[in-house]
Amino acid sequence: MVRNTKEEAELTRRHILDAARRVFLECGVARTTLERVAAAAGVTRGAVYWHFKNKTDLFFAMREQATLPFVDRVVFDEVEGDPLQGIERALGEVIHILSDEPETRETIEILSYKCEYVEEFSGLRQRTAGQLEFLASLAAAYRRAAAKGVLRAGFDPAVVAQDTFLFLSGLIKHWLSSEPGECFRADALDLIRSHVALRRA
Repeated sequence: MVRNTKEEAELTRRHILDAARRVFLECGVARTTLERVAAAAGVTRGAVYWHFKNKTDLFFAMREQATLPFVDRVVFDEVEGDPLQGIERALGEVIHILSDEPETRETIEILSYKCEYVEEFSGLRQRTAGQLEFLASLAAAYRRAAAKGVLRAGFDPAVVAQDTFLFLSGLIKHWLSSEPGECFRADALDLIRSHVALRRA
């Protein structure tokens, strides 16, 4: 009985998170209320408060849920001993996640276009631990490329990693705002390939 109750509670929590994502996407974060989330989830407002202290807590839980596919799938392993190919594959995997994981895509869209970074959300303007870890992994991959002589001479791996980080951030935003078939969405993998190729010795 206890196990069933725990499983039901977790199912309700996920159901509330799914509803919150839909409401945030439709209404924007500022105009979303817990009453709207409860109605969308088909639960009472008390049930929402049972799982989340407030809207901020709910928002951060939704964001945390969206990072999991990136942690699991975006790795900078070398491809056939080539760190630059590994970088290209990792960046491409980000685009595949946006295509394959609608919940993640919707959350990134909310973070990019549906949230005002003021008051309790002002801290979100700073890079997250996950982003800093991604940047560190990217820099390490470029250092491996430099050590193997495949990174263009004179390029500082840390600076090149920052450049790629900014490139990917911009590409994600334009990918999200594009319709299927439009250039940034249709050509994303080609743009990544060109970006990495420009760094090759």
